[in-house]
Amino acid sequence: MTVHVELRRGAYHDSVSLMQVSRSVAGAPGVQAAQVAMATELNVDVLRQMGFEVPTDAGPNDMVVAVRADDEAGVESGLAAVEDALRALSASSSDTGAADEVPPATLGSAIRRAGAGLAVVSVPGAHAVTETYDAIAAGASVMLFSDNVSVEDEVALKDAAAAADVLVMGPDCGTALVGGVALGFANVVRQGPVGLVAASGTGAQQAMCLLEAAEVGVSHCLGVGGRDLKAAVGGRSTRQALRALADDASTEWVLVVSKPPDDAVLETVRAEAADLGLRVHWATLGAGRPDLTAAVEQALAAEGVTVPTWPATTATPEDAGLTVGAALRGLFCGGTLAEESLLVATETLGPIASNLGHEPALGADLTGTGHVVVDFGADELTRGRAHPMIDPTLRMERIAAEAADPTCGVLLLDLVLGHGAHPDPAGELADAVRAARDTAHADGRALPVVLSLTGTDADPQGRSRCAEALAAAGASVFLSNAAATRHAVSLLGGAR
Repeated sequence: MTVHVELRRGAYHDSVSLMQVSRSVAGAPGVQAAQVAMATELNVDVLRQMGFEVPTDAGPNDMVVAVRADDEAGVESGLAAVEDALRALSASSSDTGAADEVPPATLGSAIRRAGAGLAVVSVPGAHAVTETYDAIAAGASVMLFSDNVSVEDEVALKDAAAAADVLVMGPDCGTALVGGVALGFANVVRQGPVGLVAASGTGAQQAMCLLEAAEVGVSHCLGVGGRDLKAAVGGRSTRQALRALADDASTEWVLVVSKPPDDAVLETVRAEAADLGLRVHWATLGAGRPDLTAAVEQALAAEGVTVPTWPATTATPEDAGLTVGAALRGLFCGGTLAEESLLVATETLGPIASNLGHEPALGADLTGTGHVVVDFGADELTRGRAHPMIDPTLRMERIAAEAADPTCGVLLLDLVLGHGAHPDPAGELADAVRAARDTAHADGRALPVVLSLTGTDADPQGRSRCAEALAAAGASVFLSNAAATRHAVSLLGGAR
């Protein structure tokens, strides 16, 4: 094994770009592990956890290139991949203005120079607040992709935005679609009459993909951040977004999508929405409320649209004579999908341990011998790491671990396609599914794998193409996350 670590002083690229570079390098011949990142405190911690020795004088303005390979040839292969990926970044971001034009020094000055009405902020949470204030002061709405922003800062930002008559989408706003332009993680859907207001990223994607399957298009999807309908935030951006859609000529009706909201906040927002003269339907998760699929079905029926049969492929693997364990293990990249599955499965299975803020709560190792649901996109798991929809390494490792655990009865997974997500996720996941089932079979156990696949055939990855690859590996594949969960529960072999 050969390890190479170098600092490149003053060589800056944004974190999302370097995540993609890291993935390219990790796939080079002979490379065991690779990370290319700015030497922020969080990134340095991640590099050291990966076993790389980072020079003590590394600073946040330095880029770290770290490669662990089989041998010197593997290191050379990895470094060549670094150069190729960075060259591609430089080519795609080259200045198209005048050669002597001085670039803007701040986000606010860039907004004023361009006359932009919308800015995307994607920097570490500690710096995101300052950048968002700068954009608001320049008169722009903000999609605040960054997470790890305090709730106090969120409230203050949204109050400042309301005073400036602009909208803050976020923090931790992963998905938006504005005038047909996708921001963050978003699927390719047709334009149409439905406006979405979403206190949820993957929940919004699930709803948009269900609407697409029903041949109903979307005018805009305005993300508001997963905490917006909680008591501390009070629905500030949800109310603004509803007013904006009420004034939008292309929007005929609205679907509000949310993780479990605060009941009092939801009732207040419902009352305000009723006064807008806009048809509003509600897909707000929670005990006693419809799941996302049922809520979309109710909205379609109310609007006179025929509810289709949602795409599903149920695998019939040859597991005859093999035992099936009693525990459900849900391993999710999408937080809202994890939350929905937890709610749906709890109706049958009873208490399920998770890292979703409910009891029983998982410990730091996120493992348990009973039913478990893990959200690998949770804030504490994405500090200094790419979101698992970009880099699924942690979940891949966990899939292999669950396959070797005799208490694991059924694996329940999600896969979310679209802009911003992994460019070819189905192949990697299919290999992991096949390997997991082989591991269980070698131990005399069956391991059913059930997967919710959120996407459309127009997405860059292609939903049908991904579904075929996953089904060939032995997974049952559903467009509806709720249907996938119910099917997974039905496959458990032990006592509930």
